[in-house]
Amino acid sequence: MDLEGKRIVVVGGSRGLGRGLAEAFVARAADVTVVARNADAAQGAGERPAVTAISADATDADAAWRIMEQTRPDLVIMNAGAEPPMERIDRIGWEAFTTNWNVDVKAALHWVQAALTFPMTPGGLVVLVSSGAAVQGSPLSGGYAGAKRAQWFIAKYAEGLSAQLGLGLRFRVIVPRQMFAGTGVGDTGIGAYAAAAGRTFAEQAATWPDMTPRAFGDMVADLIGRTDLAEAMVYAVRGDTGVTVIE
Repeated sequence: MDLEGKRIVVVGGSRGLGRGLAEAFVARAADVTVVARNADAAQGAGERPAVTAISADATDADAAWRIMEQTRPDLVIMNAGAEPPMERIDRIGWEAFTTNWNVDVKAALHWVQAALTFPMTPGGLVVLVSSGAAVQGSPLSGGYAGAKRAQWFIAKYAEGLSAQLGLGLRFRVIVPRQMFAGTGVGDTGIGAYAAAAGRTFAEQAATWPDMTPRAFGDMVADLIGRTDLAEAMVYAVRGDTGVTVIE
């Protein structure tokens, strides 16, 4: 996929990995729309004034439909998610445990449904940003790991339905297999695991490869531009090993 001129919607693109993705797509001359609760923060997510910022709740089904109709994207990146409440399994309450189900999974479901039923133009690509926790678990973050794994199933179900209905749409998953310091989810996780291990934040952060959100965005943008994500459905991204296929 030549990203130049492509209409790309980054849901949850005002900060963290989403901002890194938005910046990377803008640098490749794509027409980028960032969807975030704080549209003012999203305005700075580009190196040129081609970023359109829309203020919306990613979990709002009506907003997903409205924005899909307004932007008619070639590519949707679903990155929106909540910072997981960090607590041991014997201490966490149900409301906290289901936080990421009520945000990450709900948002993924609504945007995938909008892509399927609007529908997007044949050849459209929807990418869900999951987490390495979906592979190895995360015992201090409640239902986070299960929620991020559920996004895989949503993508698989949507891919199958697209084929069944002849829509010509593709659904893929990107799995960041590391924590990123300087992001909401990353700092929350690093802080909790540092405390549990008796380490400082810096010591715990150093257990992961050095990689910035923008570097992550560049790696994903290059992968999409080079392969169109045609090889597989789930891809892992990590600072030291680059991109690998999970399945």
